[in-house]
Amino acid sequence: MSADMRILIIDDQRPNLDLMEQLLAREGLHNVLSSTQPLRTLELFNSFEPDLVILDLHMPEFDGFAVLEQLNRRIPANDYLPILVLTADATRDTRLRALALGARDFISKPLDALETLLRIWNLLETRALYKTLRTLVPPERIELLRPSKA
Repeated sequence: MSADMRILIIDDQRPNLDLMEQLLAREGLHNVLSSTQPLRTLELFNSFEPDLVILDLHMPEFDGFAVLEQLNRRIPANDYLPILVLTADATRDTRLRALALGARDFISKPLDALETLLRIWNLLETRALYKTLRTLVPPERIELLRPSKA
């Protein structure tokens, strides 16, 4: 797996973005774009074409659920683009709602650095494998292998 995979991070708190960027940089992941402006997510997503989105859920004005709804409409059904949700709210309702909107994994705040990096590497590995699969199998065949979106 290549360390040049693109990671988009959306969190309204600059210190959280700085922490994530530092963690990723220590792992050799430097192709990172971050923003404290959730309203710009779709624009950044379209121009940057990330392999992983890391998303805070509780943000003012435009929360992570609204971002998930936007991304869910933008990501084709025959694609796998992981979204890792960061949240201090680990309630069942929050997890279920985020999963239904397309989240693939969760990290609870405060972050555990090792767990966070392991989850990120797992999602990036899955993304890399999916991209390889797409070069070997026609998209319509991949659609048959993938569970439908909720």
